[in-house]
Amino acid sequence: MIDGLLNLPWWGDILAALAMTHLTIVSVTIYLHRHQTHRALDLHPAVAHVFRFWLWISTGMLTKEWVAIHRKHHAKCETDEDPHSPKIFGIRKVLWQGAELYRTEAKNQETLNKYGHNTPDDWMERHVYLPLNTKGILFMLLIDLALFGVIGISIWAVQMMWIPFFAAGVINGIGHFAGYRNYECPDQSTNIVPFGFLIGGEELHNNHHAYASSAKFSSKWWEFDLGWGYIRLFEMLGLAKVRKVAPVPHFNLNKQRCDIDTVRAVVINRFQVMAHFAAEVLHPVHREELSKVDPRDREQWTLLKRARWLLTREPTLIDEAGRKRLNLALQHSGALKTVYIMKERLQDIWKRSAATHEQLRHALEEWCTQAEGTGIQALREFSLRLKTYSVTPVN
Repeated sequence: MIDGLLNLPWWGDILAALAMTHLTIVSVTIYLHRHQTHRALDLHPAVAHVFRFWLWISTGMLTKEWVAIHRKHHAKCETDEDPHSPKIFGIRKVLWQGAELYRTEAKNQETLNKYGHNTPDDWMERHVYLPLNTKGILFMLLIDLALFGVIGISIWAVQMMWIPFFAAGVINGIGHFAGYRNYECPDQSTNIVPFGFLIGGEELHNNHHAYASSAKFSSKWWEFDLGWGYIRLFEMLGLAKVRKVAPVPHFNLNKQRCDIDTVRAVVINRFQVMAHFAAEVLHPVHREELSKVDPRDREQWTLLKRARWLLTREPTLIDEAGRKRLNLALQHSGALKTVYIMKERLQDIWKRSAATHEQLRHALEEWCTQAEGTGIQALREFSLRLKTYSVTPVN
């Protein structure tokens, strides 16, 4: 029994540990996150239960608890009610003690009742997983000992630490603290890296927060979501069905005026619209204005240089010092002030929740007229392109 039933070499034990922790990550991202929490895909009942069973023995987590806590995180993101926000608790707390924050929130019955709806409530959940939730990981320990021998204790320890650190710590911590952003959604979510291998695609956290109900987390062509790869495989095998993915902008180059189709497309693709506005208007105008500053005027040059990221940043995420720097930069550049005001006006259009489609169409048409009348070429070109947005692709 010292060597275990498999009697693997040392490197075999390492590969086995990585394979099991990878299965746990896949179970979390596909079953708990994309399937149960956001209903972005349907899973075959047998596949769903395999994931559910594996999570019971490899983590001891209950579906209802995980789903409820994550839904609350989205609903209360970056506020005092967020179960694990680095903005509230600090990055060290979330990174190193994220599992403790999870366990604390799991005891909040109000959270479970409000956000844990439509999760499994069958015989297995009521008689096995719920009353014996701490026994599953002990079962895993016995399996590891039987398969790997004494080294199985170390393998089990790695399994027990994997999710608390990478999911509860890294994703909930680093994923709201450092990284790059494709979309300026109203929270601090970031993409940690563009290649979602280690945590099954969960590294693409900003993309997910922008389009929470999408089964696919990658957005740019150079990003890779491993979880999505597994989902596509399951789909080909008839074991899964994708229900939702992030919208893809389509363009009808024959359109020269805003219509209802334009309005719907712009609202649906608003995060992509603002990303395009940053790349096609804000950044080019910023570069042009920066080139006009005398390099010997270090104070003005530095002020304008540092304003670049503030121009695209979600306004609610800019602190008081940042707002002062941004306002000073806008005072020094009429062109930057113009495009920034036009950015705010464009965002205001889809915030008019009580407006009819016709009112939104009129507002968008008026915005385009104003943009083209500013005399700023980048803004004019963006306006002309904006009119071509369409909900469906044009053959």
